[in-house]
Amino acid sequence: MLTAIPHAGELVALATAGCWTLTALCFEVASKRIGSLTVNLIRLILALFFISVYCWIVRGHWLPVDASPHNWFWLLLSGVVGIFIGDMCLFQAFVKIGARRTMLVMSLAPPLTAIEGWVVMREVLTGLDWAGMALTLAGVIWVVLEKEPKGESDASRVSPVGLILAFLAATGQATGLVLSKFGMRDYDPFAATQIRIFAALGIFLVMFSALKWWPRVRAALNQRVALGWTATGAFFGTFLGISLSLLAIKLTQTGVAATIMSIVPILIIPPAAIFLREKITPRAVMGAVLAVVGVSFLFLR
Repeated sequence: MLTAIPHAGELVALATAGCWTLTALCFEVASKRIGSLTVNLIRLILALFFISVYCWIVRGHWLPVDASPHNWFWLLLSGVVGIFIGDMCLFQAFVKIGARRTMLVMSLAPPLTAIEGWVVMREVLTGLDWAGMALTLAGVIWVVLEKEPKGESDASRVSPVGLILAFLAATGQATGLVLSKFGMRDYDPFAATQIRIFAALGIFLVMFSALKWWPRVRAALNQRVALGWTATGAFFGTFLGISLSLLAIKLTQTGVAATIMSIVPILIIPPAAIFLREKITPRAVMGAVLAVVGVSFLFLR
């Protein structure tokens, strides 16, 4: 039925951007209270519950029992790359450089997706595509190289490690999106997200057991405020956001959806200023706009 709605894919992608904006803020607050790895584990457990209930109500299956071997293999791989590796780097970046700067670097995900499509599937990039990538990189560099105002706290200063983590997160998201598109192949996006969560959650459970980090989880369960932020982020980000992103790339071109979803740096500026009291400079606003305009150029053919 969604296919009958004009620009359905674009609208879903816009909804995804809204979900990810809220999620970035929620997980930044929660990660600073109980740690990014603990937040990652708890949000996957909560998201798996949310999506299993949804699939049971809508599809009649608690589990993706109707998925083909093709679906399972590529979606599991996508879950490892996009959700486990990508999101683990993303959460650490939130702590190191904050949600706003992290999401600015994450605006590189669409051009990275285009590059991967060129390398893997031999998709031809036009001069406009290259111009869009250049503008995007210019916007990101313009912002992250900005000197911090005097008196700015250490936690909000630009960290090279944080920038690297954010770039790895963008790469993981791009690769995960390409693998998801290939692995879904006429399969339900919400059930596809469930398979991806299985992959990431399985690795986290093994990692926490091997490193004996379960006391951290038990301690986090006593932090009600952090759990509230984590649950909100799990619902709007891991459950709705990821599922809607797969639905968007199913309804429209992957590049178009990725471009619209990249407007998070613009959407996050007002709430970051209001709720997190981050200082937003004209340069930051101009850099964010330039980055998103550059990404949009990739698909103005």
